[in-house]
Amino acid sequence: MKQPGGRSSGIAMTDEMRLAWLRLYRSENVGPITFRQLINRFGGAEAALAALPELAARGGRRIRIADRAAVEEEMAKAARLGARFICLGEPEFPSLLRISDQCPPILAIMGDAAVLARPTVGIVGARNASLSGIKLTKSFAAELGKAGYAVVSGLARGIDAAAHEAALSTGTIGVFAGGLDRPYPPENKPLMRRIVDGGGCLVSEMPFGWEPRAVDFPRRNKVVAGLSLGLLVVEAAMRSGSLISARLAGEMGRLVFAVPGSPLDPRAGGTNRLLKDGAIVATEPADVIDGLRPLDARMSPPSGDVFDEPIDESASEEPVQGERDKIVEALGPTPVSIDDIVDHTGANPGAVQLVLLELDLAGRLERHSDGTVSILL
Repeated sequence: MKQPGGRSSGIAMTDEMRLAWLRLYRSENVGPITFRQLINRFGGAEAALAALPELAARGGRRIRIADRAAVEEEMAKAARLGARFICLGEPEFPSLLRISDQCPPILAIMGDAAVLARPTVGIVGARNASLSGIKLTKSFAAELGKAGYAVVSGLARGIDAAAHEAALSTGTIGVFAGGLDRPYPPENKPLMRRIVDGGGCLVSEMPFGWEPRAVDFPRRNKVVAGLSLGLLVVEAAMRSGSLISARLAGEMGRLVFAVPGSPLDPRAGGTNRLLKDGAIVATEPADVIDGLRPLDARMSPPSGDVFDEPIDESASEEPVQGERDKIVEALGPTPVSIDDIVDHTGANPGAVQLVLLELDLAGRLERHSDGTVSILL
């Protein structure tokens, strides 16, 4: 992977490089896809940061660029708490997560990063879990741990907490919806400490000091799914966040397992629906272990650059006169593919990508999981 300054992944990132990456990712409207496009286009985080104001202004507004002093303080706070940041492409970065299209480029971690290199399985479910659901979860997590899998979950009440508890001795990964210094729910703080002390790891893509909001939990769920070879849903109501995790896992090509439940129990409505939609029935740990074994090789580091190949001159071409307006006019609230925009406008693909990047930074573009885009009116 080309690092800022043209360095390869064989050389560890310097503190200055890490600071630039974190500043770029903490800047307004810079998500995982936008981050990659900026690095690809400008060759490094420092150059991308310098270009942000003009790009966003072309998209129609000014944006907040992360303040250097504030990011330095975040890095210092992480160090005081025993946490640190790892970047996409570094040896410790989870290899399975990095192949996800919307992989966060930088993660804050606390604990032993070695568990991130293990074969992993996610376990999620209801916060108001039944006693039988808790018992089943602990049985699955303990047996999966004995089989060599690290258990990933979201540190919530109920099923999540039970999964972490049962995997403390074999390795577990807890994913935060907020900053690592803002554990949620607070009642699970002792569990989080035990995860770290027991050789597990806590992970977050969110800034230190960030209080989790409702919109942050799907982002956490995406990381849980991305870290996992497969995802097991034990109990979930029809409108459960666990179903979001299952959908995201399916979109990433992960196996989705579900424990069937009584049609009379609303906590089984979501899992039974998953089974109707093609999830794998899991009534005992062996069902999950047998399903995951053929996939264990996917935990090995993928070859090649985690970013795209360097763009050619045509890909960095500026829109000619009138093209920018045509590209914007081609967008609407209905998602369309980028290829269709290119065909419709006749513009160079690089010019289309640049205009979309400008709109994205200005907060006017929505990117969908299938690669289509729409404009926010």
